[in-house]
Amino acid sequence: MHFLEELAGRAAALRGRIALAEGDDPRVIEAARTLSESGACAITLVCPATSRTGEHEALVKRGVEVTDPAADPRTEELSAFLFRRRAHKGMSEEEAHRAVLDPLYFTSLLVATGAADGSVGGAVRTTADTVRAALHCIGPGEGLRTVSSAFIMVHPDPQWGSDGVMVFADCAVLPDPDPSQLAEIAISAAATFRSIVGSEPRVALLSFSTKGSAQHPSVDKVIAARLDLEGRNLDFAFDGELQLDAALIQSIGERKAPGSTVAGRANVLVFPNLDAGNITYKAVERMAGARALGPLMQGLARPANDLSRGCSAADIVQTALLSILQAKG
Repeated sequence: MHFLEELAGRAAALRGRIALAEGDDPRVIEAARTLSESGACAITLVCPATSRTGEHEALVKRGVEVTDPAADPRTEELSAFLFRRRAHKGMSEEEAHRAVLDPLYFTSLLVATGAADGSVGGAVRTTADTVRAALHCIGPGEGLRTVSSAFIMVHPDPQWGSDGVMVFADCAVLPDPDPSQLAEIAISAAATFRSIVGSEPRVALLSFSTKGSAQHPSVDKVIAARLDLEGRNLDFAFDGELQLDAALIQSIGERKAPGSTVAGRANVLVFPNLDAGNITYKAVERMAGARALGPLMQGLARPANDLSRGCSAADIVQTALLSILQAKG
């Protein structure tokens, strides 16, 4: 799997900085050490001063920035930045100052202000906490309102996607996106593919119908999403509604959707709802031997990614590397 073998080297060449929240967790400390020793990226590790240990001091000697928001000289500036962003939502200056002391908000604000290229959290805290901090501090990307998720699927058979690599979205955030949200998931997934895989996306809007073979409100939603995309000035190939086989297998795509620039060649799959996306990525991972990397948050102005609370240090390292590619790839 060349993609996995080349991931660290590609990230290192971009010379990025990742902010890691929850720096008092042993897995996060180990991940920071691995990233530092490999030279994959610069690290800012957020840890309360009361929790610092000899391991943190050893990281500092290796060039890792270890900081406590309560004592960091940037805290006042970050607090003022957050207040300006959230005052219209009713946040007071005092609430902004308290929020910056939260490591998830602090790391997200480092990303929002350009002091880090991406942030990673959620080894200890919930997904809701991580996503909330990212939305409040960073917000959606230009022209977008929808924040969603994507998995990078790495399959041992190079016939699928781009040399075995595909993007599946949304598999973790939005249970039942409406047509506009589905269109924005497609836009974000194309950007995710382009930045992380490094080649051109071909986006399939999936359904149980291909080009009118069935009629149902859920099919109408996918068609409406395609029409939404057609009304935007986009620089990637997309098509829908397509069944999975029509999206992936050339002979079937040519028969069911003749003339499509995507059918039979898709490398980005956009699912009509979270049931379909979550079930499919797990089936492909467990039954077809693919590696599922993620979920990665997408649709934000800058990368901020969530972890499973059952994650390993290796998972944190991998998410940090993918975050650098999202930011700079």
